[in-house]
Parts: sequence; structure tokens; C-alpha cells
Amino acid sequence: MRWAAVVGMLLLAAQAAAAPNWAALDAQLYESPKPAPAFALPDPDGKMTRLEDLRGKVVLLFFWATW
Repeated sequence: MRWAAVVGMLLLAAQAAAAPNWAALDAQLYESPKPAPAFALPDPDGKMTRLEDLRGKVVLLFFWATW
């Protein structure tokens, strides 16, 4: 009878260690980032700056609106 209890506990532990059901959790697969589209924006002085000119640099875009 003891062996049956041990086997039962091992089976329960194996079920608990199984991979989670991602579909039931409504999880989504990670998609790697896509390249930013080519665009240009004016700086405060009116000079156009293209994203392509900043390749290899860290770029932080902050779009702000008041609506």
C-alpha cells in the first residue's frame, strides 16, 4: 500500500512539472521586432532629420499630442 502512495505522489509531481497550457492562458508567441520604416522629421530649427542618418545610434522618439 505504501508503494501505491509513493507512485501516486510521483505521478502527481510529474503532472505538476508538465509544461503549462499556453493556449489556456491566452499567451501569445513573441515576435521579433520589425525594422522601423524609413521616415524623416524636422528638428526645432526646421532641418529634416532622416532615421536612416541615425543608423547605429540609440534613438528615442517621443510623440506628444494634446487632444
